[in-house]
Amino acid sequence: MKFAFIDKKSPQPEKILAYAEKKVGKLDRYFHDDAEATVRFQEKKRGQVKIEVTVRTGSSIFRAESYSDSMFSAIDAAVDTIEGQIRKNKTRLAKRLKKDAFAELAAPAGEESEDSLQVVRAKRFALSPMGVEEAILQMNLLGHTFFAFRNEDEQGAFSVVYAREDGGYGLIVDQQ
Repeated sequence: MKFAFIDKKSPQPEKILAYAEKKVGKLDRYFHDDAEATVRFQEKKRGQVKIEVTVRTGSSIFRAESYSDSMFSAIDAAVDTIEGQIRKNKTRLAKRLKKDAFAELAAPAGEESEDSLQVVRAKRFALSPMGVEEAILQMNLLGHTFFAFRNEDEQGAFSVVYAREDGGYGLIVDQQ
């Protein structure tokens, strides 16, 4: 597994980077050799830290973020979250991950089964062509955290605007 470390404000001590590489490296048993892990460190307000771990392998992306007062516990929580994602979806992921990835992995008691991944409500609506600013306005008027639309600025491509945790907005555009 290849590693990349990103520090938002100040460089992390070598012992934290080594700990992150060791803990995230344990996920290597699930992935083929082409896996790439990115660990993003960010210090938040009042001494709290945020860790984002993203593992890319083939067409699959696994991502987890964790907040804590300690870098070490945040790293542990993020790795546990990714392991939980893998465990929860192990039959669907079996073809994409290493052949023996689940040999020693047993699901903990009380964990949801894959059968619980069912659609409980579906909505159908026409996507209106509009600009990004108008889509953000519509999203805010509806009180939603995202809004799908046909993007006039991108020749009518399917797009989604969404509210980010940092207070800004994000835009997803279909590349077709």
